[in-house]
Parts: sequence; C-alpha cells; structure tokens
Amino acid sequence: MSQADAIERGTCETRDGTRVLRFTLRLPHPVPRVWAAVASSGGLRSWLAVAEPFEPRIGGAITLRRLSTEPEGEADDASGTVTAWDVERVAEYTVGAPHSRIRFHLEPPRGDHVVLRFTHEFRGDDARCADRIVAWHAHFERLVAALAGDRAAEPS
Repeated sequence: MSQADAIERGTCETRDGTRVLRFTLRLPHPVPRVWAAVASSGGLRSWLAVAEPFEPRIGGAITLRRLSTEPEGEADDASGTVTAWDVERVAEYTVGAPHSRIRFHLEPPRGDHVVLRFTHEFRGDDARCADRIVAWHAHFERLVAALAGDRAAEPS
C-alpha cells in the first residue's frame, strides 16, 4: 500500500459552530504499533510533537509541543487533558486553542491493515479549515513514514 493510498483526503464540516476535520488512514501495521504511535510520548514525538507531560489515562495531563515554531516565532504548545482513553482503541486529547480536541480511533484490523479514524474539533473560519487539512495531511505523511521506520520523518 502506497502512502497516497494510506491517507484519504481530509474533510471539514461545521457542526454547532465548531469545525470538525476528519481523516481516515489505512495503515499496514499491527494495532499495537499504530496505537503506540498515537498514544505514547515516544510515538507522538516520532511524527507530531513532544508530549510532555503525558499521562495516559482519562483526566491525565498532556502538553503537545511541536518541534517547529509558528510564523510569529513562538513555540506551538498546547496543554490540556486526556479526555478519552480506551487502550488500543481510542485516544482523545483536549488541549488549548488553536487545537481544541483531537481524537484517534483505531478500528479492528481489516485484512492487512488497521483503520485509523482521526477527528479534530476546533473553532475557525474556512481558511483555518483549509490550513488544518493541509497541516494534518503533512503530519499523517510523517506518521506513515515513521511507522515504516523512516527516522527522517521526525518533525524538525
């Protein structure tokens, strides 16, 4: 399965004033490997952000600190809590603006792949939605590469 086949095009809709961005990924890896990538400090660091602190339980603290910076030169830190946690199924983090709530939902294996459904809820206009789709697609490209063992995929 190619990287292009692994990541479906993201969508963004508005529900009760909140933007809901969705991606579906088909990843040719076992559930424990995909789970570790989206629900552990080391896994998140390999493709998304430094997660410190990271307390893997409902109500646990989490801060996501991207290794790059925003255009204004400030680090992009988002602190919050783990708002859903079902080992090897659901990890959800609710963090400060502009990120709001992000949710990773793993479905049972289907043949040679695991389906990862991703949801990001946030406030913003159409331009913010478009920007978030592009940004998350780039993150998911790094996730696919990291799962394949490409250390160059790590954020810089």
